[in-house]
Amino acid sequence: MTMFDKFQKSSSAIVKTLVLASVIGSLGGCAALVVGGVMAGSVMVATDRRTSGAQLNDEGIEIRSANRLKEKFGERGNFSVTSYNGRVLLTGEVAGNSDKLAAEQLVFQVENVKAVVNELTIATSTSTLKERSNDALITSLVKVRLFEDKDLPSSAFKVVTERGVVYLMGRVTQREADRGTDIARGVSGVVKVVRSFEFISEEEAKQK
Repeated sequence: MTMFDKFQKSSSAIVKTLVLASVIGSLGGCAALVVGGVMAGSVMVATDRRTSGAQLNDEGIEIRSANRLKEKFGERGNFSVTSYNGRVLLTGEVAGNSDKLAAEQLVFQVENVKAVVNELTIATSTSTLKERSNDALITSLVKVRLFEDKDLPSSAFKVVTERGVVYLMGRVTQREADRGTDIARGVSGVVKVVRSFEFISEEEAKQK
């Protein structure tokens, strides 16, 4: 039985977990909340280790990259763009290696992009609804586990899951990175964990 099948028969505990995850998302979610000027955005700016300007830049990077990928590839591929402090994670599926390289080059040319981590999968078909639902559940569970760990600033982590692979991003110390990685690996259904961190010192972390 897959994780999604278990979710369909989920207990109230799992439902509560997902509700908590949605709350976490509102505290450490995307920069679009800042652009909208709503209250949740103010909370995110206060807890996120990026500057407010960096958060806005990341939102712009994601929008511009998605638009350019759509213009170039149309329906020929499935792309997910996640930017953290100008470092872009590119996930999804493309038909071949040439498209994979072309997508990376296109995103790298977007304003304010510092680096591109190209994790596109070469596949003849995109992920199914069941796989995407499973990925969403894993992401929620990882966020909850990070939130529950009192020694970690959960808002410093950004979590992305693609086909069971969990990608962790953020500005963290080596200690926080190792602990966060161990937590993500312990979540049921996780195939592997890929880290794309910007490391800071313990002294810098205390100032955030």
